[in-house]
Amino acid sequence: MRDTSFFTHPENDWQRRYEALRASFVERLPARIVADRFGYSPGYIRLLRHQFQHGKIDFSEPVPEGKAARRRVTSEIRRRIRAWRERRLSAGEITVLLSEDGIEISVRTVERVLAEEGFPKLPRRTRLKVGLTVNGAEVPERSQLVSLSKLNGKRFDCAGAGVFLFAPFLAQLDVEKIVTAASLPGSKVIPAINYLLSFLTLKLLGTERYAHVADHAFDPGLGLFAGLNVLPKCTAMSTYSYSLDEVHILRLQQAFINQVANLGLYDGSIINLDFHTAPHYGDESVLEKHWAGARGKAMKGALTLFAQDAATKLILYTATDIKRDEASDQVLSFLSFWRHVRRGVKPTFVFDSRLTTYSHLSELNTAGAKFITLRRRGEKLVDKAGELTGWQRIHIPHEKRKYPHPEIHESAITLRGYEGMVRQVIVRGNGHEKPAFLISNDFTAPVELLVGNYARRWRIENGIAEAVKFFHLNALSSPIPGGCSKFLSCYCTPQVKVHFDVTLTMIADTLYSMLARKLRGFECCDAPKLYRDFVRGRGDVAVRKDTVTVTYPRRVHNPILRQVPWQHLPQQVPGLGRAKLVLRFR
Repeated sequence: MRDTSFFTHPENDWQRRYEALRASFVERLPARIVADRFGYSPGYIRLLRHQFQHGKIDFSEPVPEGKAARRRVTSEIRRRIRAWRERRLSAGEITVLLSEDGIEISVRTVERVLAEEGFPKLPRRTRLKVGLTVNGAEVPERSQLVSLSKLNGKRFDCAGAGVFLFAPFLAQLDVEKIVTAASLPGSKVIPAINYLLSFLTLKLLGTERYAHVADHAFDPGLGLFAGLNVLPKCTAMSTYSYSLDEVHILRLQQAFINQVANLGLYDGSIINLDFHTAPHYGDESVLEKHWAGARGKAMKGALTLFAQDAATKLILYTATDIKRDEASDQVLSFLSFWRHVRRGVKPTFVFDSRLTTYSHLSELNTAGAKFITLRRRGEKLVDKAGELTGWQRIHIPHEKRKYPHPEIHESAITLRGYEGMVRQVIVRGNGHEKPAFLISNDFTAPVELLVGNYARRWRIENGIAEAVKFFHLNALSSPIPGGCSKFLSCYCTPQVKVHFDVTLTMIADTLYSMLARKLRGFECCDAPKLYRDFVRGRGDVAVRKDTVTVTYPRRVHNPILRQVPWQHLPQQVPGLGRAKLVLRFR
């Protein structure tokens, strides 16, 4: 006699799936509860829901239960299947070959025959092992230095030929001198300069993750830009990044900043400072939670400090893996770094109220550094500001500013933890409901300049947003403090040390800025715009003796590239022993 157990404990597989879906859709039970009730896993319940919603499961005619009739396989077919497997062909490939001879059997049947004949399953094979690469592509066993003499007369179709536009600027920066000054390590096969150029190649192309280097694995043109036959594999690049300690990265930044400053690309009078949290979605307990302004919440990640030249909007310093109790000290660390690389330059630091404490502001003042920041305001402070008299209206000469005529009230005040007096400027009528309380130790600068310099602090926020959007600052790195290799096993794909990745972002951002300055009408464009219009696209790379010629096909912006005075720039490819570079635009 049948009872409710027929529905609660179904015997047939099709009915068990039916009841599981009914409980999931009609009773709206969680996947975990449905899985426990019917003996499935939660993942399989989600798979059933997906298949049912997309019409891949049909219960109109239930599948008959019992032993299915097997396709009879003759001894001749069995012999042919055995012979093909001995040649390392998969079950799918054997099925196709049989189908070409008019024998229609399923992959399941072939797999059954192979199991009966005692053949184990083939290991999962890559596209390279299967032979599905581009026809005629030479696939080297490993990445290594390339010799122009061996490439004489060869031509390559390069999918990312736009990276060669940055070669003259890398030569202008003397990237080889930077690598030498930073004492970056190399390997027996790949020197340090070629490793750095390999990383920069992916950065300049806007590659989202270093694990995606396989997308460029068969492009000899990109390898040639780095001075190699092909770019290194993602595991090799990950291992290299974790071999760099903080001393290497700090020296790399110092050497790079010195070269850029020698070219006069920095103004250095006003420097914006801001924090950014590179989010991490793993479960590593060693990571702290930090405030992520873009997401409006505190989240686990690597806290990173950015310093930006306010006039040129170039990033000129980074520090990462900062702990909460170290955050307020970072402004003093940057001051020490800046005085080491730019002796005699006295900039003004601009940052918000959360970057440091009043006691550290006092130390900045004692060290002779100027600062502009906000005072932390409360309700009492706002109420007192409403009772003040003697407001005066000023003009801030910024283009496209929506509120160029705010009112200000100026005074000298004391702060708890700060030795001496600070200059306070209360600003209202600037588009915000509550007034802003600016504080500074600069008593001589015009108030319009003081307010205007702080108002332009949004430039560093835009710079960080560009680094996240185009240089994929939040996606590329494993934000694990110290770069301990034991954590690498926790990830499906190799990662890159976060501080090294941020430093590469700074270098790539500078290279895009150097390119923009040479493009008439595009001097103020950001990296995504330049990439879409000039860098992205294919090109023809030809090698003849010691000259590398890159020819770009017809594009709408080629006339602007032809106007660039390339003859006044170093026409060299740094990774190839300063081989001569010729750029042609059809």
